[in-house]
Amino acid sequence: MTYRWLLPEYIEDLLPPDAWRLESARRELLDLFRARGFQLVMPPLLEYIESLQAGTGQDMDLLTFRLVDQLSGRQLGLRADTTLQVARIDAHGMNHQGINRLCYAGSILHARPEGLNQSREPFQVGAEIYGLEGLVGDIEIQELMLEALKRTGLPKVTLDVGHVGLFRALSRQARLDAKSESEWFEALQHKDLPSLQALMAALGTPEGQALGQLAQLNGDVSVLARAHQVLPQAPEVRQALSELEAVAAHFGHRVPLAFDLAELRGYHYHSGLVFAAYAEGYPGAVARGGRYDDIGSAFGRARPATGFSLDLRELLPSLPSS
Repeated sequence: MTYRWLLPEYIEDLLPPDAWRLESARRELLDLFRARGFQLVMPPLLEYIESLQAGTGQDMDLLTFRLVDQLSGRQLGLRADTTLQVARIDAHGMNHQGINRLCYAGSILHARPEGLNQSREPFQVGAEIYGLEGLVGDIEIQELMLEALKRTGLPKVTLDVGHVGLFRALSRQARLDAKSESEWFEALQHKDLPSLQALMAALGTPEGQALGQLAQLNGDVSVLARAHQVLPQAPEVRQALSELEAVAAHFGHRVPLAFDLAELRGYHYHSGLVFAAYAEGYPGAVARGGRYDDIGSAFGRARPATGFSLDLRELLPSLPSS
């Protein structure tokens, strides 16, 4: 017997009142973005696969549904994230020379759930700034993320901050080849201490010891002082630590802060500060973001970029009643 009312696994309807709560939150956040000078864009759900995956690494490849276009014969994909689409719009659809603030809200689709009990159809809301270099843009987007989460009715939020530039700088100093860099990346991502010990022993250099230290550098703001003591004083390392210290100085008395110098999420396209927000009652991050200055290079126009996104569907338990 065919049960025509069944939906695919990790796909579900939103019924009243949840649908109204999500819609009210969407309007609230878009009004916030508009008041802060962001312009709304609506990219298509479907694009050529090479546009959706340019420079994002294997993770996005595994999340993307694929199909063949009956008109062109080319392979298409259903978007699993909106960031690359917005980068394409900034590079070609608008082609602004100055600062470009863009926002979006809509469903994305994942070929597999990213976590236990997570939907394969997140409702992604986000904002991105193109053309604004350095800490000014990073702090603006983090401020906006925290305000957006406040508008969703979340309890106290913790801001967790890292910097992929540290791993990049230390990998270059250690002269890691692609295979070795991938092994270090995996071990640090999972904080796999036995594997890290083996990698440090195999490398046998001060640079290897410094890479291994990244896994131990997580906690409160005192982590940054420890990092100055145990990491080499190379210019790129000092620059990354100074940016982390600036975030600590800006937010330290306003929101609980945590630092994780082995946080490499989005390493294949992030280029600087990365950050995530955590809230009581939620096992994973409720919002994520970071700097990705090279993301537009896939479309022939790399320039400074930073942004964040959240999944309103995941935040339904906290959304105010409409």
